[in-house]
Amino acid sequence: MGLTIGVDIGGTKIAAGVVDEEGNILSTHKVPTPGTAEGIVDAIASAVEGARVGHDIVGVGIGAAGYVNRQRSEVYFAPNIHWRNEPLKEKVEARVGLPVIVENDANAAAWGEYKFGGGKGHRNVICITLGTGLGGGIIIGNKLRRGHFGVAAEFGHIRMVPDGLLCGCGSQGCWEQYASGRALVRYAKQRANATPENAEILLGLGNGTPEGIEGKHISMAARQGDRVAVDSYRELARWVGAGLADLASLFDPSAFIVGGGLSDEGELVLGPIRKSYKRWLVGGNWRPVAEVRAAELGNKAGLVGAADLAREPDPIM
Repeated sequence: MGLTIGVDIGGTKIAAGVVDEEGNILSTHKVPTPGTAEGIVDAIASAVEGARVGHDIVGVGIGAAGYVNRQRSEVYFAPNIHWRNEPLKEKVEARVGLPVIVENDANAAAWGEYKFGGGKGHRNVICITLGTGLGGGIIIGNKLRRGHFGVAAEFGHIRMVPDGLLCGCGSQGCWEQYASGRALVRYAKQRANATPENAEILLGLGNGTPEGIEGKHISMAARQGDRVAVDSYRELARWVGAGLADLASLFDPSAFIVGGGLSDEGELVLGPIRKSYKRWLVGGNWRPVAEVRAAELGNKAGLVGAADLAREPDPIM
């Protein structure tokens, strides 16, 4: 179909990029993220217009955090933007004069990894993104599976612990409360408070108190052998692996692709995740075991995936 533009809506900036059919980004344009819902629509249009200069563009794909309808046109609900039944496709098309599709941002990133990154060559892939929260995407039979209403793969809100920790979604015990960047920081702070003698490196990287610990400190300290930092990663991995084992029972993929900021730590986090996954996988000693692989596209996955999905036919059958 030719060149398309992918749009990634971030907390501080909105990035638009021209992407070819091999997943290569040819040009990008970024604008600050406004503070209002309507301002974001205008900013998306501005980013698209800036990126398309000098290119013949056939469509636009937008990755949006939130629940997107099956028709890829409307955002039912966005947690960080005041979008409620927002007709985003219609509004952006009116401004840029190009066909537009809207996709959940985690789905877009999953598709990018499946087509051009860690999932390349696999037909059945489950992707999870470990960042501030936990998201994901389902590719079965080479197709992105959105569910009947378009809001499947909200893995972060699977309830892992009945009556567990309160989640921002309003439920309790959600997976992302135990397997995310926020959870990792909580584990480190709790352990450093309980046994500060095992967290000398970690505490030294902050302000000397558990309250000063940030995610970047945990990574740095773990690589220097800090016991609390290493144990915090193991606790995170225990929960991630247990969740992957449950997803394997549901979808039986050939590979899990782990993306998001935490995956940048490589084997520091992936090795323990694999061990936990195998530990909790039902029949794991006797059945084929899916690979657990690192994502390869980094923060480009969502933009590339959204652009490529703009080439995909309407998923409604």
